[in-house]
Parts: sequence; structure tokens; C-alpha cells
Amino acid sequence: MFHMKIITSSILLGIFISVSGQANFSLANNGGFLPQDNAVFNKVNSPNAGKNLSYSDIQGTPYYGKGYNVASFSGTNETAPARYNSYNDEVEFTKEDKTFILPKEDKFGVVNFTSPRYKMVRLNTNDELSGYFFESIEGDKYSLYKKIKTKFVDAVIAANSYATDRPASFKALDPIYYIKTAEGTYIKNPKNQKDLIQQMPDKKDVLTSFFKENKIKFDKEEDMKKLVNFLNQN
Repeated sequence: MFHMKIITSSILLGIFISVSGQANFSLANNGGFLPQDNAVFNKVNSPNAGKNLSYSDIQGTPYYGKGYNVASFSGTNETAPARYNSYNDEVEFTKEDKTFILPKEDKFGVVNFTSPRYKMVRLNTNDELSGYFFESIEGDKYSLYKKIKTKFVDAVIAANSYATDRPASFKALDPIYYIKTAEGTYIKNPKNQKDLIQQMPDKKDVLTSFFKENKIKFDKEEDMKKLVNFLNQN
């Protein structure tokens, strides 16, 4: 369970003011999680429309999968219905009929979803996509991670009566694959055989042989798994 540290009344007052009077909640009894402010939660600024749009006003979805999926979280023994917001790169969970965002802290950095089963981890990849990744392979030497990102496409207001408005929408982007090397660095989205070999010169001979026998598509997860499994064996 999460445990609240004992702090002074002055700090408590400062926290109370900073969250505008919101109550503190957690997965289990006052661990410091804050429920969402409904005034700003699930809102996206639309410059073209000149206002904030609710998710319900936007075509498509920013969420991965359908609905909530029971998950467990590192840092606690509890479970809760959760879902991944691939637009905001946030894990949301529900407790006591309220919605919360999992703090982006290392101790809560692993989320295991149950049905369907998949694992998400927070990674510092030293680029703009640092955050939550889907773990495809956790290997002794090499691991494979997948980033799923959704972008907001703003509404287009018709320029004249002969044109039509185009509503705002969420668009799921193609997955981006990262290979974590034995040294702890990341190879981001290798485009082809040559690109990967250039980034792994010490593996040139074994990779050249592997690619001669296997047709690998670098945008296909199963092919990338096959590649990373090979790297773990060689």
C-alpha cells in the first residue's frame, strides 16, 4: 500500500492550497494521489475552434484498447481498472468512482495489465518520446520496446459556404520501436538492415548472416521480436 509521510501542518496547508481544495486519494487510503479536475480533464485546446474541446467532441480516441483493463502497479500491491492515454502519455486509473493519473515516478514505473496481458514501463530514452513504452521483449542483453502515440488533428473551419467543416480528430500514429542494447543505450526505430548494422558495428557479421536468411520488416512487431531474440542468442 502507499503510505503518506508525516509532514508538518504548514506543508499540509501549502499542498491544500496548491490543489485548490481537492481531496487526496490513492489506490489505498490517502497515499497522495489527486483526483482529476473535471474542468480541465479530458480537454484539448483547439486553436482553430477557439476553445477547449472535450474528448467527446473529438472524433476517434486518445486511449489504447477498449475501455479499462485491470492493472497492477509497481510500488503497491493493489490493482485497479486502468487505461493508457497515448495522447497525453499518461496512465489513468479509477478508484472510489474517481479518475486519477498515475504519478510519473520511477517507483510506479511498471504497469502490468491483465486482460489482454501487456506490460508498460517508463523509460528515459533521452528524446521527445521518453515516457511509457510497451515491453515486447525483456532480454538478458537486448530488449524491445514499442511506443504508441496519438496526435490531435485540429478542426478545419470552412473558408466559405462551398466548403465544409472538418471536425477535430485523434489519429493513432505508427508504432515506433526501440531496441535497448546490452550497454543500456537505445536504438530508435531502425529503418532497414543497413541502418541497424551501422548502429551495431560489432554485430555486423552475425547480422549480415541473419538478414540473408530472414526477411525482416522493421515496422512489424513479430519481425522485430525475431530480430531481438536473435541478438540475445548471439
